[in-house]
Amino acid sequence: MKLTLHIWRQSDTHTKGRFETYVLEDLDSHMSVPEMLDHLNDRLIKERKDPIAFDSDCREGICGQCGFVINGHVQSPEEHATTCQTHLRSFKDGDVLYLEPFRAKAFPIKKDLCVDRKALDRIIGKGGYISVNTGQAPEANGILISHDQAERAFDAASCIGCGACVAVCKNASAALFTSAKISHLVLLPQGKQEAKKRAVSMVEQMDKEGFGACSFTEACEAVCPQSISISHIVMMNREFFKSV
Repeated sequence: MKLTLHIWRQSDTHTKGRFETYVLEDLDSHMSVPEMLDHLNDRLIKERKDPIAFDSDCREGICGQCGFVINGHVQSPEEHATTCQTHLRSFKDGDVLYLEPFRAKAFPIKKDLCVDRKALDRIIGKGGYISVNTGQAPEANGILISHDQAERAFDAASCIGCGACVAVCKNASAALFTSAKISHLVLLPQGKQEAKKRAVSMVEQMDKEGFGACSFTEACEAVCPQSISISHIVMMNREFFKSV
């Protein structure tokens, strides 16, 4: 299988980047996109050239660290998939692919396809946890939670923090990510005690990081690998306005 790759190369945050072209003619259609980059990097290393930097960890669609933009598609041209879940069989022999990093003010480019997503960690650090002393843990079945409520909480808690929602949003908003981290705790009894403080602190940190405002285009839900519902944004807004 042959593919022509135009890959964004940038040595650091402050250096001007550019696309560089690579032609690969010995690819297997069963390779994932990160495996294709591994294959290319093997060649570049043998040629004593700088390999392409890209993030990856689990390579099973769990962590979301591998994400970048493929031909304008955030994470993947496949629906609700991460980059590592995208295989070369998604493309045609002879296709031309443009690979570039997520573009957002709050996600500065570290190198090539790698971006710094620590802004999301700082939002979680402002309240995406339970810190109150709850005493001895009660028996799990002793806390009555409806099935619908539990499913909504699990829907929000499935967020992997990949940043795809930010990258696809025309305003580079982190509303889906932040709302998922807020609402999955609000929906459970254990998280209600700190709900007001959590909503205000996390939303204020989101704004401080330079993310844009949500204009509710629903693009974030469309590309989210976990299919997280934008209904959580509504819940976040309600919790925030109740608390200020």
